[in-house]
Amino acid sequence: MNKRLFVLLVILMSLSLIGIIFVQVFWIKKSVEDKEEQFSNAVSQVLLKVTDKVEERERRDYYDRYLSQDSLGAPTSTKLRNIFFIDRDINSNEILFYSHGILEENYNIASTFFDNGNNEDSTLISNYTSRRQKTVFKEDYDLDGNGIRLNAVEKLEKIGTLSSIEKAQFDDVFSESAKTVPIHKRVSKQELELLLNRELESRNLNVEYEYGIYSKGLPTKVKSRKFKFASSTLYKSPIFEDKDGDTDFSLLLTFPKKKGFLIQQILGMAVLSLLFTLVIMASYSGAIYQLIKQKQISAIKTDFINNMTHEFKTPIATINLAVEAIRNPKTIDDKEKIMRYLGMIRDENKRMHAQVENVLRISKLEKNQLDISKDRLDVHDIIIDAVAHVELIVQDRGGYVKTHLEATRTEVLANEMHFTNVLVNMLDNAIKYSPEAPKVDVYTEVAKNFIIVKIKDQGSGMSKAVLKRVFEKFYREHTGDLHNVKGHGLGLAYVKKIMDDHQGEVYAESEKGKGSTFFLKLPLI
Repeated sequence: MNKRLFVLLVILMSLSLIGIIFVQVFWIKKSVEDKEEQFSNAVSQVLLKVTDKVEERERRDYYDRYLSQDSLGAPTSTKLRNIFFIDRDINSNEILFYSHGILEENYNIASTFFDNGNNEDSTLISNYTSRRQKTVFKEDYDLDGNGIRLNAVEKLEKIGTLSSIEKAQFDDVFSESAKTVPIHKRVSKQELELLLNRELESRNLNVEYEYGIYSKGLPTKVKSRKFKFASSTLYKSPIFEDKDGDTDFSLLLTFPKKKGFLIQQILGMAVLSLLFTLVIMASYSGAIYQLIKQKQISAIKTDFINNMTHEFKTPIATINLAVEAIRNPKTIDDKEKIMRYLGMIRDENKRMHAQVENVLRISKLEKNQLDISKDRLDVHDIIIDAVAHVELIVQDRGGYVKTHLEATRTEVLANEMHFTNVLVNMLDNAIKYSPEAPKVDVYTEVAKNFIIVKIKDQGSGMSKAVLKRVFEKFYREHTGDLHNVKGHGLGLAYVKKIMDDHQGEVYAESEKGKGSTFFLKLPLI
């Protein structure tokens, strides 16, 4: 994939993901705000209902207590005020007579309810009764057509309480008088709790609350035990207003767990939204990971093909030259040269065969198709054998491999062939990546129940970035088009696979230009 296209694709996908997350966060925030607004409106309605019911109950108690005729005895005087009108319908010859009378009964009893504290009982209790009468008359003539007679065809009469307008004067007197009564006698905590519970439950607001009645900003006795004044979270409604809408009292309501209640209202949708967002993020991360992985695999594949081509090109060229030399008539009778050329062909063939076997071995290890039997082995013996494999190469380059076998316990459970190959690969790497004469030291030591083999060289070393990936299959440090170090990135991957199969570990320490140290850690038996 083109690098520029890859970067553009990643940017677009990242912007899309950020946009989705932003929309989800905005939606959740908006939902919480909407729920809070709905909650506030519902609480305002609750307060309005409760204050209206308390005021209505107080007013009704007043009427029942002081305007009941049975409890006050017979009136000492009565007055009647009457309003009436007459209307005549010409078409139907009907006459409508309507009258409304108000009967005032005075008991001459001073109201103790209106006690203002100065022993002046100036208010006398009176009772008012409303009487409404509606009569419809029809004109009838005598047989001679001269006399007129009025017959009542409909008559309605109602005696009852006064209308709202007629009660206004009572409400005014009552309101002014009630101001002198202590607030805890006008309304009880039990009444407030009962009304608040009923109104909140009817609106599905099942959340803990605290309440209190304040007078001119100061608390009264009417409040819940845990009520605390906090202006930012209070809901407020006036209570016991007079005819002008003025009052000294306010009913305050607060919800300590309001935030949790509101979040719970949208929790289901928020969880689903979060879940889908996480799925999208996981899919995005997976897609980006796969894109990067594919890009890495493509680069590794190209590098591997270049390395393998280089690795096979030299042996093939050598074999071709040897074959041409054998076919030369001048050397066909020279058995010594022919044997030397045949030996070259055999060695190069073995070299290519070893490379193919290395690739197949890694493939079998990954598929768990390689049967590795383990026996009791002495690590020091395996090290000496591995050093013997590379000793001639090291001497040819003017270097050395020194062993410092200081471990007191050396027996492990391992496969002799594969563990030998591991050590040979590690030594071969140390030699290959030493630009000058290779200088390699091999140490052994015991750490708890493990033996540690340490292979230290003084070669070119590795950067931290290379060190992190050095055990990956096909990975080799990028050196452009130079192939001064032969290999195809399978040696250390093979080492890691074998060590994992032996329940061991392999790791390295290195610094660019100062050499590398590889550690093999195996459990002792």
